[in-house]
Amino acid sequence: SVILVFCWIYIRKFQSRRESEVISTITAICALAIALITSALLPVDIFLVSFMKYPNGTYKEWAANNETRGQIEDTVLYGYYTLYSIILICVFLWIPFVYFYYEERDDNNVNKCSQVKNALKYTIGFVIVCVALLLIGPLMCPSEVNGRSLIAYLIFPSTDGLPALSFSISSLTLIGMLAVIIYTAYGMSVMPLNLIKGTRSVKYERLENTEDIDDVEHQIEKLKSKCQDGRPLSSRDRNNLQELEGKLQVLRRRGRHLEIAERNCCTKVGSALRPFKILLGIFFILVALLFTIALFISNLDKALHSAGISSGFIIFGTNLTNPLNELLLALQPVFPLDYILITVITVYFVLTSMAGIRNMGIWFFWIRLYKIRPKKTRPQALLFLCMILLLIVLHTSYMIYSLAPQYVMYGSQKYLKTLCVASVINFVLFFFSDQCTVTRSYLFLHKFWFFSTIYYFGNWAFIGAFLIGLVVSCCRGKKSVIEGEVEADDSDFSDDEYVH
Repeated sequence: SVILVFCWIYIRKFQSRRESEVISTITAICALAIALITSALLPVDIFLVSFMKYPNGTYKEWAANNETRGQIEDTVLYGYYTLYSIILICVFLWIPFVYFYYEERDDNNVNKCSQVKNALKYTIGFVIVCVALLLIGPLMCPSEVNGRSLIAYLIFPSTDGLPALSFSISSLTLIGMLAVIIYTAYGMSVMPLNLIKGTRSVKYERLENTEDIDDVEHQIEKLKSKCQDGRPLSSRDRNNLQELEGKLQVLRRRGRHLEIAERNCCTKVGSALRPFKILLGIFFILVALLFTIALFISNLDKALHSAGISSGFIIFGTNLTNPLNELLLALQPVFPLDYILITVITVYFVLTSMAGIRNMGIWFFWIRLYKIRPKKTRPQALLFLCMILLLIVLHTSYMIYSLAPQYVMYGSQKYLKTLCVASVINFVLFFFSDQCTVTRSYLFLHKFWFFSTIYYFGNWAFIGAFLIGLVVSCCRGKKSVIEGEVEADDSDFSDDEYVH
């Protein structure tokens, strides 16, 4: 219920009042809720595998039975099955259908039946892609132990439907990886720095805006004075006059919004909370730096101690000191601090992704498709936002695994000292006589070695994107107190959304 309330408030905050539609609103709220619920499943998965054992490495009485452990593991796995299947339905069927249904609504000559038919016609292409991914998955999963497939055969149990769903989810996760590199990396820098820098003074902005209005009005009068004697303006002067009149309309709208913002109690409360925002921004930037350092060390560990590309850069355990992994392990004795931290990390990734999308807008290569603006975001943009968040959540599990690989794989489990050693390809796997239970999310993360290889290089790209975003965010000035509320392509009646 808390997640649904948050999703409703978030969507309503950015939704355009003039273009909203019930079906697109419900779809956006439900899709965003599914993204948040899916992100919350990883901490539960880690908690369950950790709760099975005592600190001395032996299983608890209720978990000593393999059948009992199998039931718990299956329950978690079915949870992943359900949520990942819903994500597939959202990405390949539900959201595309609603998007094209709304697009077809623009044609007033199309009735509801034709509208549904046209939306289904475009959605079929997405369904075909989904079916193809589900069929390719089992073909890509090796059925016998040979070559590089030995790792997957030894580590992952045979589960009906897992290869098909894992391949489909991994394919979507590649798109999610691109979204994480673009939006999450930028959001991790822009969100804390915006909190630290704050917004410009409302009074100063109003004064500056008034001066700009006077200057533009003076230029307009100067141009109009050229035709007082009856001579027509040149084409160049006419174009300049048209541009100046458009600019004057935008400035006057800005003036109205700034006047409302100055009287708004939220602005005054925000000014009073300025010290708290600075402290929160400093905390967030320190967390972002901790994540980046942990990700760098994890990738460096894989580069130095894994079997390389042919194994997907998979390593078991950590060879270099990873600060985040060590912090999670250090918090284990104080229940439930480690689970609270892993939950905070998951939520942090989602919030920074939202911040990145909100500040950048939605792009297709170098073309900006939509802007995310308070109370003026189009339904199609909200649907795109939720789809991107669904894809980001899929990649979040791998990102968290990269930050703290040992903890995400085994949780707080301990193992006995007796070891059996098995040589596989060019590196050694350790199988414990009292074997640790692997989290179910790990089954989806590393089912196919080539996806793990791409994720590995994606982590390096993420680090680079974060550093670039940090430089850009530092160089940018303070935001306007009405950031995103007034744009040149707005109409005058769009201000009604704020007045009412």
